[in-house]
Amino acid sequence: MIYLTSVNTMHTDEQAALLEQHLADIAAGDKQALAQLYEATSSAVFGFALSILKNPHSAEDVLQDCFVRIFRSAASYQPAGKPMAWILTITRNLCLQVLRKDGATADLPQEEWEAFVGTRDDLSVEERVLLESCLKLLSADERQVLMLHAVAGYKHREIARQLAMPLATVLSKYHRAVKKLKTHIGKESDK
Repeated sequence: MIYLTSVNTMHTDEQAALLEQHLADIAAGDKQALAQLYEATSSAVFGFALSILKNPHSAEDVLQDCFVRIFRSAASYQPAGKPMAWILTITRNLCLQVLRKDGATADLPQEEWEAFVGTRDDLSVEERVLLESCLKLLSADERQVLMLHAVAGYKHREIARQLAMPLATVLSKYHRAVKKLKTHIGKESDK
């Protein structure tokens, strides 16, 4: 939960305005703005792709393809205060293309989740251990709904529309995931 909170701070109005400025600069051909956008959003894009694909190599490919697509499509972005929603929609669409091409997802081995967590410089050792143990608890659907809400800032209705699920199912999965994480974190703090 600590990880999700730290990533979620990126969604302030000021950060959204900065991301929109980067997109406008990219539309004007500024490659430096693309690098800045990548730096600000690549962890969220990779994490979201990984939660869908469950394969770090495919998630890395989607990450790169996403930023190529952003570079090509930045001029079509309509500023609406939700640049991460636009970026993660591109990510989701690319992931769906990969899934259609590959036909299915595979389980992500624990050591690959641990490798992903190990790439995060802003996490302490304790936070990494807590995140790793929390990730084991959630189903793929729960992880995806939680990341879309906590990381990407989507509202539950938007998630339901994006994932083609009833709103009640999205709410149930989100609340179940949060409850699992709170229970687990409570047990960890009692140790």
